[in-house]
Amino acid sequence: MTIDKYGAFRAMHQPGTPLLLANAWDVASARLAEQAGSAAVATTSAGVAWSLGAADGDVLDRDRAVDLVARVAGAVAVPVTADIEGGFATDAAGVAETVRLVVAAGAAGVNLEDSDRVGPAPLLPVDEAARRIAAARTAAGAGLFINARVDTFLRGGDVADALARARAYVAAGADGVFVPGTADPAVIAELVAGVGAPLNILAGPGSPTVAELAALGVARVSLGSSVAEAAYAVMRRATEELLAKGTYDTLTGALSYGELNKLLA
Repeated sequence: MTIDKYGAFRAMHQPGTPLLLANAWDVASARLAEQAGSAAVATTSAGVAWSLGAADGDVLDRDRAVDLVARVAGAVAVPVTADIEGGFATDAAGVAETVRLVVAAGAAGVNLEDSDRVGPAPLLPVDEAARRIAAARTAAGAGLFINARVDTFLRGGDVADALARARAYVAAGADGVFVPGTADPAVIAELVAGVGAPLNILAGPGSPTVAELAALGVARVSLGSSVAEAAYAVMRRATEELLAKGTYDTLTGALSYGELNKLLA
């Protein structure tokens, strides 16, 4: 990973002209995103974990997660940002080690979340989450784009808590802030105005359009695990149709064997 690629990825985060990311979960999906014109490739932690036989939520073995990042980064020419869940670690030192490994694997950016998947609380205390961001920043140096994920809305919190967390993470060294769980334009506008860094929104059916999010000042729009979920839905529908009807209509519109094989040749 060169400094130029770090800089190029950083420059893609422009409020009002958002970076658009349909998150990938393996080399083939990453290559397809690149082929379709994506300026960068982002991984989805859930999709990666599922594809490797694990649940999402810091269950996947760190070495396997880093190996996937390396394979994706080696397969595409555009910058890669890796979703590293909570850092595959239980403390700031462990997060720092994960970040060093992900940087060595070729990532230009990471997502680091503040959900507490292994403890009694739904969210990490803000000071502990900020320590993990600071440790990631120190481990990565200046180049890596650290996108701090604020899970307040996924855990029943409010705008005030989301803003307090976002500001603490930016002060600790985050370059951007990712706030999934809201599609309310008024809330998104408040976040844009208050976080003090490029804002990333998770989008999907029912969300404002990209044009509407751009007008609100959003700098990055991600589809998260939803593309992988849609792909797996095709598998289930195709199986159910085959078993129940003996027909194959679900497969209409599939990419051809030749196209996919050439993509990975």
